[in-house]
Amino acid sequence: MNRRILSLAGELSRRGERFVLAHVVRRDAPSSARIGDAALVTADGGFHGWLGGSCTRPTVVREALRAMVDGRPRLISLSPDPSDVRPGVTIYPMTCHSGGRVDIYVEPVLPAPRLTVFGASPLARALARVGNAVGYAVDVIAENVDASDVPEADRVLEQPEPREGNEAVFAVVATFGDSDDAAVREALRLEPAYLGVVASASRFRHLRETLLAGGVSAAVVDRIKSPAGLDIGAESPEEIAVSILAEIVRDTRRQTKEISPSLSETDAHHFDGRSYSFCCAGCRDRFLTDPHRFAVASAAGGET
Repeated sequence: MNRRILSLAGELSRRGERFVLAHVVRRDAPSSARIGDAALVTADGGFHGWLGGSCTRPTVVREALRAMVDGRPRLISLSPDPSDVRPGVTIYPMTCHSGGRVDIYVEPVLPAPRLTVFGASPLARALARVGNAVGYAVDVIAENVDASDVPEADRVLEQPEPREGNEAVFAVVATFGDSDDAAVREALRLEPAYLGVVASASRFRHLRETLLAGGVSAAVVDRIKSPAGLDIGAESPEEIAVSILAEIVRDTRRQTKEISPSLSETDAHHFDGRSYSFCCAGCRDRFLTDPHRFAVASAAGGET
């Protein structure tokens, strides 16, 4: 991998931006690609590097954007043979005039989602432990608390720091009546994907009235999860922490499934009772010239 790509990857990582690294892991002549060739795809579809010709770019970019949404790596192959079906490999037509076959490993690099926990209660500390184990970058927001008291947290701060770039932030207020209103307002400034408040029904009703009276819109308040967490009968701080992280994971996965389909319906064409999508106009044209050939490969297990 060349230094320019490594430098760009480092810069994007520091900014908390998602991107994809793609590597050529196999090639058959006469493809111009070489094993080890690499490219980086940014979240806006920018392509940096070399993977054996511009004809590979549309397919790689499309798969990279999908990978940035679902977080899953994939192995794709651009092949002139539509019957080239292999387990675990998604086959696409090779549109380069030079022919040959290129196998490319597409790997998403995503910033760790940030879990921001307000409070120094036993539950807040349990959330730091569970969040760290799940893979979140954990911030604990509390005054007069030393970092050594919450070793699982990445940072212990008196005030939350602004969200960086496209960083995903999930916030939980576990202050138990100690400045709940101020903590929720601080959390809302982070524009979190999830905001949960650990509170009884009566205390949250009072908090809701306070927020509305203070100018927070009803639409924003309605998105706050309280009581935070899935109803699994949790009692201990650790069990409640698990229920909250489970709710965050569930909501995140649901959002991912809602977004993913929009990346896969590219110029669809219907043939023999099935719907086919294409990475670019070249692939579509090749399909239309001999749809029976590609339909047979699809029925054998290839992807359309």
